Amino acid sequence: MLVELSVKQKFLTLCGITAAAMAASLAIGQRLIPQSILTGVVFYLISGERPSTVYASIVSLPRDIRTAIIFLKLNLCLYRYERAGATVVQIFERVVARQPNKVAFLMDDGQLTFAQVKQLADRVAAHFYAKGFRKGDTIALLMETRLEYPCIWLGLSKVGIVTALINSNLRKETLRHSITVANSKAIIVSTELAGAIAEINEQEGIKGLPVHLFRSDGAPDTASSSSSSSDPLPDAEDLRLSLDSSGSSSSNVDLSAIPNDISPKDKLVYIYTSGTTGMPKAAVITNLRYTFMALGCYYMLSFRDDDIIYNSLPLYHSAGGMIGVGSVLLCGVTAALRKKFSASNFWTDCIRYKCTVAQYIGEICRFVLMTPPKPTDTQHSVRLMFGNGLRPQIWPQFVSRFNIQQIGEFYGSTEGNSNLLNIDNTMGAVGFVPNFAKAIYPVTLIRCDEETGEIIRGSDGFCIKCKAGEPGVFVGKINPKKALNSFVGYADKAASEKKVLHDVFRKGDIFFNSGDILVQDLLGNYYFKDRTGDTFRWRGENVATSEVEGVITTIVGLKDCAVYGVDIPETEGKAGMAAIVDPEGKVDLEQLAAGIRASLPAYARPLFIRVLSEVPMTTTFKLKKRDLQVDGYDLGKIQDPIYFLQSNGTYRRFTADDHETIKSGKARL
Repeated sequence: MLVELSVKQKFLTLCGITAAAMAASLAIGQRLIPQSILTGVVFYLISGERPSTVYASIVSLPRDIRTAIIFLKLNLCLYRYERAGATVVQIFERVVARQPNKVAFLMDDGQLTFAQVKQLADRVAAHFYAKGFRKGDTIALLMETRLEYPCIWLGLSKVGIVTALINSNLRKETLRHSITVANSKAIIVSTELAGAIAEINEQEGIKGLPVHLFRSDGAPDTASSSSSSSDPLPDAEDLRLSLDSSGSSSSNVDLSAIPNDISPKDKLVYIYTSGTTGMPKAAVITNLRYTFMALGCYYMLSFRDDDIIYNSLPLYHSAGGMIGVGSVLLCGVTAALRKKFSASNFWTDCIRYKCTVAQYIGEICRFVLMTPPKPTDTQHSVRLMFGNGLRPQIWPQFVSRFNIQQIGEFYGSTEGNSNLLNIDNTMGAVGFVPNFAKAIYPVTLIRCDEETGEIIRGSDGFCIKCKAGEPGVFVGKINPKKALNSFVGYADKAASEKKVLHDVFRKGDIFFNSGDILVQDLLGNYYFKDRTGDTFRWRGENVATSEVEGVITTIVGLKDCAVYGVDIPETEGKAGMAAIVDPEGKVDLEQLAAGIRASLPAYARPLFIRVLSEVPMTTTFKLKKRDLQVDGYDLGKIQDPIYFLQSNGTYRRFTADDHETIKSGKARL
């Protein structure tokens, strides 16, 4: 009797929940008929899952149905483009034909319409085709954010030339490596960064490469005189892009002569990501992947055709250059660009350009939140902010203070096939995967050693799926035949193979290893926990510890140095800390600081320097990096001197007051 009563109560409870879910689903699904909703509910109930899973499936049903509708639209659009063999350029030209006079990009006091973007891209295509470059060639682009930036790689792609989008902060060996690893056959550099190329112009892999110096309209033609001592690249060829009313090309090349033999699976650009190898890796972005990423955000976040996106992120990144710019080129929205992010001008710019959507990385949100309150905090028209790395600790404060209706937090890597997106404002979540979609979008968490990131396999040799609430490495099944599940990898095939797991759940299957530890709840929401390996993220950039270790070791002449990331309260990512073994106390901090400034971009410079008097070695003669990381910069645990990076690039002794300021979250780092 008691058992029967309990079953009846559970059944009635489920019916009540089901009815509520059905009502909500009808509102969300619009034209979705009630019979299909009922079918979905019945499927959940007869699926044999545990009661908690069935309950979670019913509760999340409205969200899942809404997602299914959007996901279907996205995949139909991708299918049509792929079947038609449409490339990024071809999709863009359809947008231009539809709205030639609409503004595509805004920046400072300038702007480009879609027709003008096409005109500049055509001139780039004509220029480099005339110079003999052909499909499959790679050209490196080193340029800060400007209106012409997307026009250049778009024009090159019209010829089938792959553009290597170089991080404009890189210098010396890291810059040389980034250019050569992509097998670049030429370099395009803007005048303000010409000195960086001049520093490596005679080095192996760079010497002899043709350099095209981009000059804005009205810029002095210093390159025309090889005797000019002020020009760092006197032999570079001018690349000038100008607009005129006629739309005529600056080259004698007939654009129709350029072969139209580019497919969606051909390479479009290289976007760089740091790995544990110590140098940037060139991730391959095909036309198809670029299209998927751009359309994915457009559809899943329900962008509108009249949206104006505020994009203050660098355009060599996947966030700013692929998702932000892609929404413009492929979907026809407008973007307002900024050369360099400014917290104090964030909302002022959004108001100036009448932005309705804004992009972020976690640190952007924190810096904006740290600005003094002012009327512009809520005088903007931004309804949606999307990006990655918004910490749960500041999430509610941010949306409350700035009156943001929706946060579209996403998770993913430039090269990976495992991407997530939060479309329902679940605070702290980086996205979700509905139960019904697990077969279509096969991503999951597998058990690992949290300290080392090493994958744990069962007695049968296969990986073990994590349960709800159990942290694990996020992986995605690779299917080369589907844009959704493919993994093209890097220019370096050996680096690509390191990201692939074989025989994960059955013999012969292959999965992409994200290297990140996430946690999933019963409703299918994922939450970011940590990164595995020796790479940490700071200022929105991945920092490879071995690269920084190599620079510091060279500067100070010491054999032993360990670099690792340490947590900073209320701050996204991990700050760099370097432990240098110097028992004799001979390290010259001024020389070290000068060398770091000259060799490393700002985001890769260690915030803390710890000088060790003893050598904590493992049995394999490596510094115990994990122990050092646990100690962090806690002066209560550490007797060794610690030095703190100043705004002028020098280091001074770290004090107890500094420690307290950082612990309170008030430090401006």
